[in-house]
Amino acid sequence: MTGPVVTGVDGQACGTDALFLGRWLADSLGVPLVVAVVHAAPSALGSGRVDAEWVADRHRAAEAVLDGARAALADVPGEVEYRSVASSSAAHGLHDLAEEVRASVITVGSSSTGPKNRLLAGSTAERLLAGSQWPIAVAPQEMGAAPGAHGRVGVAYVDTPDGRAALAEGAEIARRTGTTLRLYTVVADTDGTLPFLVGADAEHAFLETARETYEESLRRAAATVSGVEVDWKLLTGHVVEALTELDEVDVLCCGSRGYGPARRVLLGGVSTKLVRGARSPLVVVPRSG
Repeated sequence: MTGPVVTGVDGQACGTDALFLGRWLADSLGVPLVVAVVHAAPSALGSGRVDAEWVADRHRAAEAVLDGARAALADVPGEVEYRSVASSSAAHGLHDLAEEVRASVITVGSSSTGPKNRLLAGSTAERLLAGSQWPIAVAPQEMGAAPGAHGRVGVAYVDTPDGRAALAEGAEIARRTGTTLRLYTVVADTDGTLPFLVGADAEHAFLETARETYEESLRRAAATVSGVEVDWKLLTGHVVEALTELDEVDVLCCGSRGYGPARRVLLGGVSTKLVRGARSPLVVVPRSG
């Protein structure tokens, strides 16, 4: 993780949230921050004069957004580069820029129509989250400040390739920031875990076995992490609801779908719902090969 953090902004409040998260990630990883605005590229449609004027106007608007980002980061130390990128879409432009600079992470804000202090991935985030080869960090709306208050990095952990990729990413962030790493696994409660005809005794036995299995998995995973203080926590309830309500971590790392192309983000059922409502900033990590 030596490449810069690429942060996309668009002049809306969600862009400020992305700046907070991007600056914190860049500081944490010890890498530069690249702040980017994507504006329309010249199109073959329409007359050349009108198209050129419209593109020039979009370029001026992009520069105004970058000026706002410069003002927001005026008192923030660290290396920052500001880029205006012409592309057919924001997601495409950020993807191409990340490839050019060999980014460590791409950071974006949530949808501007989402609830406060909750993630709601907008169209750019959703497109980036469908096949990116880089981790995608999504900031909740109206974060208000950079992460760091909790001194803890969280990982939604399951013993699968995508879960282990999330663990590696979270451990690296915790190592660079000198903070605690906490692994989370969720076990179902007794409500509706098994068909009622199975019987309460069998259901409790099943849940107890699952709990013991998850606890052992968490212990083994924690033992593989070096250079950072690590603990784990077994939550009870619905997996998405339990992880969505987490508010004790500076950032929560999760894996993408457990199948599909390697080294690409591809949202699964849990990660899809997390980016639509998590309280904490979320980093979705591509599955390793």
